[in-house]
Amino acid sequence: MALMTIVARLALATLFAVAGTAKLVDRAGTRNAMRSFGAPKRLVGLLALLIPLAELAVAALLLPSQTAVVGAGGALGLLAIFTVAIALTIARGRAPECHCFGQLHSAPASWKTVGRNGAFAALAVIVLVGSVAEPAPSAVAWIGDLEPAGVAALVAAGVALSLLVVGGFALTSLMRSYGHVLVRLDRLEAALAEAGIATSAEETNGIGLEPGTPAPWFLAPTPEGGGISRDDLLAPGVPVLLLFTSPHCGPCTDLLPDVSRWQHEHAGELTVAVACAGPADAVGAEATEFHLVGALVDESAAIASSFEVAGTPAAVLIASDGTIASWMAAGRDEIEALLGHALAPAGGDSGLPIGTTVPSLELPSLDGETVALEELRGRDTVLLFWNPGCGFCGEMHEELVAWEQTANGATPRLVVVSSGDVEATRAEGFRSTVLLDPEYAAGTAFGAGGTPMAVLVGADGRVASNVVAGAEAVLELARRPARAEPAALRR
Repeated sequence: MALMTIVARLALATLFAVAGTAKLVDRAGTRNAMRSFGAPKRLVGLLALLIPLAELAVAALLLPSQTAVVGAGGALGLLAIFTVAIALTIARGRAPECHCFGQLHSAPASWKTVGRNGAFAALAVIVLVGSVAEPAPSAVAWIGDLEPAGVAALVAAGVALSLLVVGGFALTSLMRSYGHVLVRLDRLEAALAEAGIATSAEETNGIGLEPGTPAPWFLAPTPEGGGISRDDLLAPGVPVLLLFTSPHCGPCTDLLPDVSRWQHEHAGELTVAVACAGPADAVGAEATEFHLVGALVDESAAIASSFEVAGTPAAVLIASDGTIASWMAAGRDEIEALLGHALAPAGGDSGLPIGTTVPSLELPSLDGETVALEELRGRDTVLLFWNPGCGFCGEMHEELVAWEQTANGATPRLVVVSSGDVEATRAEGFRSTVLLDPEYAAGTAFGAGGTPMAVLVGADGRVASNVVAGAEAVLELARRPARAEPAALRR
């Protein structure tokens, strides 16, 4: 019994030491997990520090025999809190990342997570009962009594565990760096393309299936147990934007809230479908958390392979006649651009009809004031739909800020409508009026399918141009001569 208790204590101490250390190393991820599980905003930072410290304290208490009972009780208490929080979250139909072991391992919370915690709790019970019934020596004393062969085996196991932990952190860091490199490479390719220099992707006519060829047929299961085929997606008679994602892909997860919004806002003109290369339970958890419609389970990535997907997130446009309508778009920026292309009506006109009264919307400004769009009268105004996280916005940011500094009243005034958060938007340093629109309500109301896009509002408070997209078109709109509203029409 004493040997079993010591082994259980060492295993439990190692478990809590690894969990606590991993959470402290990834404080940002730990805070996100706290928010996902419903922790009050003002307590998120404190809990993200106290919980890993409590786990490390439990690990330390489990080693000496004098404090093993306290350590086992603390382990049971923490596991009970974690299990109740996870169970309540699942009962509400949500499945956020548990972040139980920081960056080393994080998966959507599920009943499997509850069962795993139950196994850990059983281990803590063994330690508690064993320590009370027959107090065992401390882990340090027990190690001192081992034969040389036992000590060598224990040292080898410790080294192996340390290498595993260090290797896990190194791999995570490497993958993050690789992601940053890919983002910079995307921006470099975009800059080269704008300068008229072809990249390797352009020289090979893009990535994926060639536009104009038939889209591969597929029948994919859904998390609910049904099935959706290519023909089912095409049945409404509108184009299909087919996105490809994979579990535990950070950029994919960041994109899914926007995908859900696209599904609901553009249901009548575009079908947005998501094929996830993961098991049904993981796909179902994501579909529930982000309110996705008709998620497809592509566990073996067979659908992705048939469309020649090279990585995730990616997307392809399928025309209503079942043919490929675009090369593969990779990453958020290209996917958003593809969405805008799919929603742009034939002929290039976009947005509300010219002459339409500005929608009645009120948005907060960075200064905390509420501004009604219908009050933008008396002078031509360019409404610029912006997102600090949009790569295309970043590419034109410097030129736009330079234009602001030279504006002298002869051109329309600029009003930036940002869908980013306050901090990121404020960091852009705009001199013009900046309004916050995190739900993209104004962009939707004006018919703008993405960022950067802009529309000219006349001095009379009516739409005076089509919605334009891209740096060149936006700046051309901003440089038009401004017109003032006739005095007789002013309020």
